Amino acid sequence: MIRAKVWLTCAAMHDPVSPVLVAPSRIGWDAKHRQVDLVIDRPLKGSELLARMKGWVTVDVAKANEIFAAHGRLKLLDERELVVECEDQAAHDRLVEALAAEFGDQVNLEPM
Repeated sequence: MIRAKVWLTCAAMHDPVSPVLVAPSRIGWDAKHRQVDLVIDRPLKGSELLARMKGWVTVDVAKANEIFAAHGRLKLLDERELVVECEDQAAHDRLVEALAAEFGDQVNLEPM
């Protein structure tokens, strides 16, 4: 298993940034006939966190998610850091090549 931290280029500052989950998502309900006081805190999945970066980074996050899914699996390490896991070095190399072909130097992977 090869694991690498995902770095994207910030659309505003053009610096490498890696999205992190600072706090879990809070989900609650509005009920029509009564009050529901239940709230669920749940962490996002890696692909969900990447999708929320739309407009904040220079890449098309939907296309990036497709490429990551084709070659590995996005996940949140320790429910905080966005990483990609690949089965082996060959899969990791194919992912790096696919990202470079689509986005140039706008997405980088840092081996962990």
